[in-house]
Amino acid sequence: MKIFADYHTHTVYSHGKGTIEDNVKRAIEIGLDEIAITDHGPAHVFYGLRKGDFKKMREEIDKINEKYPQIKVLMGVEANLISLEGDIDVPDELMKYLDILLMGYHEGVMPRNFRSALQLFGKNMASKYFISLREEMREKNTDAMINAIKKYKIDIITHPGAKVDIDTQKIAKAAKERGTSLEINSSHGYMTVEYVKIAKKEGCKFVINSDAHTPFRVGNFERGIEIAKKAGLTEEDIINAKG
Repeated sequence: MKIFADYHTHTVYSHGKGTIEDNVKRAIEIGLDEIAITDHGPAHVFYGLRKGDFKKMREEIDKINEKYPQIKVLMGVEANLISLEGDIDVPDELMKYLDILLMGYHEGVMPRNFRSALQLFGKNMASKYFISLREEMREKNTDAMINAIKKYKIDIITHPGAKVDIDTQKIAKAAKERGTSLEINSSHGYMTVEYVKIAKKEGCKFVINSDAHTPFRVGNFERGIEIAKKAGLTEEDIINAKG
């Protein structure tokens, strides 16, 4: 199994250590055909993109695509889930800059409203300590993600199950219906083998990404490939794999 693209990488625009060009050079060095630059969405308090960065990054990526024609560089963002209703932190007017849209649940994010702050973030934190809240939050987390999948054209759900508990089967069913891929994250180790097996039964597609925060980790797929193979996936199940 060969992975030909890394659709989840970060740069100095958010939580990464290298520039866009640093990531691209590394991708070329290891023989990738495509790479996406997907820094954190604006609602992330500590690492989020400024809204003005979208245009700046788009222009930089367009120039890099001209400079390095041997690889396709995509402009993306790892958007944040910010409400129970499935809202994300990328306004409609910024979508025009994107080639690819990723979305995941993260902590340290500014929620859309007080209700979501209490339910989606406060109760999830509390559920780590109070077992009685866990089933309730599993259902709410799942519904919020499904709402987002239905509301937006999301290409990839990042590291599902890594930050909060979800119903993998329900997420996978919604992803299949909308053509959204579920990420096997080589950094976090999510989805786990168990989660992948559950999702595969629903017929959804997967993607193996590095979630690189340094240029050196771009294209580091070893852990993700191992998970995929143990779960019985083939190249046909993975959008960025070939035999």
